[in-house]
Amino acid sequence: MKYALYFYAALLACFTPLSSQSFRIFDVKDYGAHGDGITADTRAIQSAINDASVSGGKVLLAGGRFLSGTIFMKSNVTLEIAEGAVLLGSTHPGDYPDTISNLQSYNDIFLSKSLIYGDNLSNISIAGKGTIDGQGAAFRVTTKVKPDRYRNRPFGIRFIRCTNILIENIRMRNSAMWMQHYLACEFLTIRGITVYNHANQNNDMMDIDGCKNVIISDCFGDTDDDALTLKSTSGFINENITVTNCVLSSHVNGIKFGTETIGGFKNISISNIVIKPSEKKETIFGLPGGIGGIVLEIVDGGTMEGVTISNVAMNGVQTPIFMRLGNRGRTIREGMPKPAAGVMNNIRLANITAVNAGNIGSSIHGIPGHRIENIFLDNISLAYAGGEMKSVREIPEEKEEEYPESSMFGTLPAYGFFIRHASGVHLRGITLTRNSGDNRPAVMLDDIEEADLDGVQGMIGPGAESFLKFVNVRNAFIDHVRPHGSTGAFLSAAGGESANINLYHNDYSSAKNIVTVSEEPLKSKIRIHK
Repeated sequence: MKYALYFYAALLACFTPLSSQSFRIFDVKDYGAHGDGITADTRAIQSAINDASVSGGKVLLAGGRFLSGTIFMKSNVTLEIAEGAVLLGSTHPGDYPDTISNLQSYNDIFLSKSLIYGDNLSNISIAGKGTIDGQGAAFRVTTKVKPDRYRNRPFGIRFIRCTNILIENIRMRNSAMWMQHYLACEFLTIRGITVYNHANQNNDMMDIDGCKNVIISDCFGDTDDDALTLKSTSGFINENITVTNCVLSSHVNGIKFGTETIGGFKNISISNIVIKPSEKKETIFGLPGGIGGIVLEIVDGGTMEGVTISNVAMNGVQTPIFMRLGNRGRTIREGMPKPAAGVMNNIRLANITAVNAGNIGSSIHGIPGHRIENIFLDNISLAYAGGEMKSVREIPEEKEEEYPESSMFGTLPAYGFFIRHASGVHLRGITLTRNSGDNRPAVMLDDIEEADLDGVQGMIGPGAESFLKFVNVRNAFIDHVRPHGSTGAFLSAAGGESANINLYHNDYSSAKNIVTVSEEPLKSKIRIHK
């Protein structure tokens, strides 16, 4: 009978859910935590984590403000911060030991401190309706010199090469650096979190860095620096990532791929996003309404392909859309060979609206010899502030090796879209508006192979040379395009390489001329189909 009972108990354990079988609760107060916000509770929290990791369990912070330096997470542990409780980051740099992973990445030699840290772990969670407060203002930057201006500033959360991660419902505030950094992680889920990060420079909401199989949903973020940030500071690629149902505010960029792009980005879907002005009007860096809305960059080698961004509403950003294929060539360590220019291919933006945008304009830039390929912009409505343009370059400098930012080229030669060094450009269902006083064309294409403009309409000023401007454009098809307002020409064309430009079913009624050309031979390269 005794052996039968033992057998039954063992059999029952095999079919008991893990949560009830092994997830004991380890209350940090049972380990001597004070929770008074004054006394250091690091040792008590760490002891609870260590014990919970033996067979799996939940470490509970409840009913207090728990002051701590670095906490080292362990596998099979949930760190739960209960509603009303706060994990409070220490303001003393000495409470954050340097932790440098043997996985090399661009940042690790000068960003080596974290409040919550884990490397090579599995089955870890941070949950609850409580708050992580990094008290990042205590680590204010005192120098502009790199890399010293990054040192001694801890991340809020940093997980490296971890698998099966859940970050859920937690509130995060006031990091000294990025709020959370996930490097080369796999099977990462972030949902229901709220981030308010306006304590220091580099106050990103989250940085997904070379991760695979990621789901992010139902999040709120308001940050001084970039909000939703994907980057690649090592050779690992961001791959198989979905983001949905988030409300974002940033003084810099709402959605950003970059700046580091060593590995690249593949198979990424972002949808149902609102980008709105920050509740914090004072800026440490950037602009109150944000510099960029959707910013996609490949500048350190790497590949970006299979990216879809849809159903995004923006308000107040200076530049709604910016894509950049550059050749900065940043490497993990100095002295390493500079990578070849990267690849941007198969990118689709659909159902995008922006209001109260700035005067610069949206833009897509490859570089000579390296084109961005297969860009699809569908059902996009952008409303710009417009205004008198005092300084506009006819063709902006290339700036191949410079830090990429949507404002890097100054005011663009088109108020809606300026696109250059690209092939397979598809603009369909585009509406562009701006306030009075802006006589730039709505769309300008420069060095483009294969362009398709269908259903593009927009305002144009009475002093504008043309509604569309093409320079060295080959194999273009323009259909159902309609300017609103009088203009000198529907299309102005230039460049000896221009060829096979076709116009169909467009509204030319507001233009004095259908086409103007810089050189007479170009007329034979343009066909107006009745």
